[in-house]
Amino acid sequence: MSYRDLRNFTEMMRTLGYPRLISMENFRSPNFALVAEIVIWLSKRFEPDAEMQIHSAYDTEQDRVLLIRSVAQFLALKCGIKLNTRKLYQADGYAIKEMLKITTVLCDALRNTATIGKDGGESNDIDNNAALDVASRIQDLKLTRELASHITGKGAVLYELLGKEVQLRETRNACVANQLEVGGIERGLREAIAAAQESVVSTKALIENISGTEAGLDAKIEKRHAELERNQKRLTTLKKVRPPFMEE
Repeated sequence: MSYRDLRNFTEMMRTLGYPRLISMENFRSPNFALVAEIVIWLSKRFEPDAEMQIHSAYDTEQDRVLLIRSVAQFLALKCGIKLNTRKLYQADGYAIKEMLKITTVLCDALRNTATIGKDGGESNDIDNNAALDVASRIQDLKLTRELASHITGKGAVLYELLGKEVQLRETRNACVANQLEVGGIERGLREAIAAAQESVVSTKALIENISGTEAGLDAKIEKRHAELERNQKRLTTLKKVRPPFMEE
C-alpha cells in the first residue's frame, strides 16, 4: 500500500459520503471489521438491496470467507468489477487497492452525473449519441444473426451425428476388436503405393501434354487473327464500293 493509494481512497470515500473517517492507522495491521463494513457499504451504493445477496456476518472464519466471496461475486455480476479475494481477505494495505477499484467506478459515475446535471442540453447529446451508436451497430446485429443461424445449423448437424453414435460405436468397437494381420496390412499398403504411383504417372503425362496443347492453341489463335485481318480488309473494300443507284 502506498500513501497515494490511501489518500485517493479516503478522498473518494469522503466524496461518496462515507459516514466515518479513514486514516493511515486503520490499515497498519489487518482490520477485517472495517474492510467488511466498507465493502458492504459500497455494495449498497451500487444496489440498495445488495445486503440480501451478500453474507453480511463476519464473526467466524467461515463467515469472513463467505462475505468476501459473496461481495466479489456480486460486484463481478452486477458491475463487472473483478476483485482479488485473497488480497481483500488480508484486510490490510493490499485491500486498499482492491477497494479502489470499486470507489473509482462510483466516483466516475458521480462525476458524470454532476456534469450532465450542469448542462441541460447534455441529455439531447446523449440521445443523439445513443442513436448514432445504435445505427453503427446494425452491421454487428446482422453478423450476430448470421452467427446465430450458423450455430443453430451446426447444432442440428451435431445432434444428428450424436444420434448415429450408438450404431457407429458398435462398428468402431468391432473394428478395434479385430486383430490386424500383418500380411493384409502390407497388401493394403502396396495397393495404396501402386495407386499413388499411377496417379503420379498420369499427372506427369498431363503436364507433358500441356506444351503440345499450348502449341495447338497458339496455332488456332494465329489462324483466327489471320481470318480477322482478311475480314477487316474485305469490309474496308466493301465500304469503298458505291451501289449503282448512287451513280444515277
